[in-house]
Amino acid sequence: MSLAQDQEQKPDTVKQLDHRYEGIAKVTGKARYAAEFSDPFSKADLVYAFLVQSTIPSGSVKSIDATVATRAPGVISVITPFNAPKLAQGPPQPPARRNLSLLQDASISYNGQPIAVVVAKSLNEAKAAAAMLKIVYTPQPAKLKWEKRLDEARWPKNPGKEPAGNHRGDIHAAFAQAAVTIDNTYITPIQFHNPMETHATIAWWQGDKLTVYDATQYISGVKMSLAKSLNIPVDNVRVIDPLVGGGFGSKGSMWSHVPLCAMAAKVANRPVKLVLDREQMFGLVGARPSTISHIRLAAAQDGTLLGIQHDNVMNVSVLEDFVEHAEGPAKSLYQSGASSVTAKVVEANLGISTFMRAPGEAPGTAVLEIALDELAEKLKMDPIELRLKNYAETDPSHEGRPWSSKHLRECYSQGAEKFGWSARNTVPGQRSDGKWLVGHGMATATYPANRSAAQAIVRLLPGGRMFVASGTQDLGTGTYTIMAQQAAAGLGLDPKMVEVKLGDSTLPKAPVSGGSQSSASVLPAIQDATTQLKLKLIDLAINDAASPLHGLQAADCDVKSGRLISKSQPGKSDGLVELIARNKNQPVEAQGQAEPSEAKDSMSTQSWGAVFAEVGVDRYTGMVKVRRVVGVYDVGVLLNEKTGLNQLMGGMTWGISFATHEHGIVDAATGRIVNGNLAEYHVPVNADVGVLDASVIGIPDLKFNPIGSRGIGEIGITGTAAAIANAIYNATGKRIRQYPITPDKLLMS
Repeated sequence: MSLAQDQEQKPDTVKQLDHRYEGIAKVTGKARYAAEFSDPFSKADLVYAFLVQSTIPSGSVKSIDATVATRAPGVISVITPFNAPKLAQGPPQPPARRNLSLLQDASISYNGQPIAVVVAKSLNEAKAAAAMLKIVYTPQPAKLKWEKRLDEARWPKNPGKEPAGNHRGDIHAAFAQAAVTIDNTYITPIQFHNPMETHATIAWWQGDKLTVYDATQYISGVKMSLAKSLNIPVDNVRVIDPLVGGGFGSKGSMWSHVPLCAMAAKVANRPVKLVLDREQMFGLVGARPSTISHIRLAAAQDGTLLGIQHDNVMNVSVLEDFVEHAEGPAKSLYQSGASSVTAKVVEANLGISTFMRAPGEAPGTAVLEIALDELAEKLKMDPIELRLKNYAETDPSHEGRPWSSKHLRECYSQGAEKFGWSARNTVPGQRSDGKWLVGHGMATATYPANRSAAQAIVRLLPGGRMFVASGTQDLGTGTYTIMAQQAAAGLGLDPKMVEVKLGDSTLPKAPVSGGSQSSASVLPAIQDATTQLKLKLIDLAINDAASPLHGLQAADCDVKSGRLISKSQPGKSDGLVELIARNKNQPVEAQGQAEPSEAKDSMSTQSWGAVFAEVGVDRYTGMVKVRRVVGVYDVGVLLNEKTGLNQLMGGMTWGISFATHEHGIVDAATGRIVNGNLAEYHVPVNADVGVLDASVIGIPDLKFNPIGSRGIGEIGITGTAAAIANAIYNATGKRIRQYPITPDKLLMS
């Protein structure tokens, strides 16, 4: 066995940083986000763009009179469908296949679609000029009220990775044989992402070379999409974004404002900054679609699931189909004799839907896990007992394919113990605390363990310092921190001695920071790079006459705790600092890459969890207070306990928001987002979030990757909403099947 093979089979011992790598820069204001760059161009050259949006949902722009606007103070240009540079734009742009609105025609498909760009010397001047435009529309009848047009539901044109329908066994026979059935409809609303940092782009041309600072989860994807949109060589585009202020999926693909900013920069012959304001975050950059789920469960009297049926219908834009696979969990979360799931879409003149934290699984578990709770009640079974009765030892959706690792049983048992599940009230509406009705609920959490090809580079520098780089992104998830840890672990160094660089498309390629795959993809590439670096350092030492390891065989050498050692002669070692010093302080560099295991098609990879919630419901007003949430997760090992638990608790907080707050409201006449602001689009504040207790089982999944860790960015939201919904039922005896669960629904039910 070679040294490289030996190293690949052993996960490195990782020393965890006790604070975020970039934390000090953030709290001192030194950290810079996409909208804050003014170099290498002169800040005096920077001008500002503002998007003008349609005020009708369907039709076309008949004319735009910009006479007054172009004469306004500070205005440099007004770009409309009637004067915009023509682009050789082909089909929808990769990698997410977005159908962009780049002013190439005057058609309008949703209220809020970009129809012009105003460029001025200041943002206020650009906004003022935008208000001076005289726009005449030719309206057309709009497709709205999609939920009233379910008879128009069709199969999606491009369902994505998942088929639009999946059937196993005889579902009709299952229901014919069932002793107990559930047959209900569940609704989840449109939701908007709204990360702390709004979408922002700075575009700067140097001849035919384009540099873009963009708030994105996928610098390589923006690079490819921009090149395609603008019909320029991909090597002529550079995308930079060292820090992302959250994205939640909305920044996982390129939206229209990015190439429009580049277009404006070309027209103005100046660097241009375009920052979406908070209201523009509603509709321009995607949303989670609403879903209407018809779920049927068939069970024997002992709780054995005979059949699961989940028919999912959602809204899609007239521009493109994006499928929110809420039916996905029904295929594989539980063992059943038969299953049938479908996904259909209804077109509407609304903005394009897109990935939102835990796409598919977030709404899917939110509804399926209520149905399981209803079934448990009908069977007079403990909800955990029902889930254990139908525990899927292998993947039902892939003909019994084995899991790479699964410890969901431990999640149930540890979660129940921590929460005090055995002491819960089994009869709804029987426990109170003053005016508060108190209830307990639980649900299963799940999300796929994803991994893609990635590359990285590492260098050993003079003085025992290291450098590591990869073209990935840090959304605030801790990517800088775990990259430093993994690089240091390869040589046994202190991670505080590591410099990290990411967020630049000139760096080795990495996948989108979405689908909970960044750490699972990039860290194995760093591990491979440090393995290659070890080989180079060992070769350097055994060929260095001044080294104590001179003349030894490479297979007899290793690197531990920052020193090169002999395995057979423990007394012989050489310091990395000394080795580099003797090498004229020349850095030693190595590149690494990693791809999903060849065994990926013979096993299923998934993360799991159990979520428990306690709520109080005001018996007079219907107000819901989430008192505490306990989540126990099987996600492999935590790469950094502080950032990892922070991710899980962030997801749990979003689950609270899903259950009791978030709801995008569309005006049925105009297609306008009625509550397109954070005053009326409600999300939880500190007072809305009770005690959160997140923990992990901590068993490594080495079949998934050599690090033993699966992504954790999204699983925290899954299951949480349903656990809260089930707790509300336990408190009140009122079963609400439409999210969010708000006081009006409780009072009127």
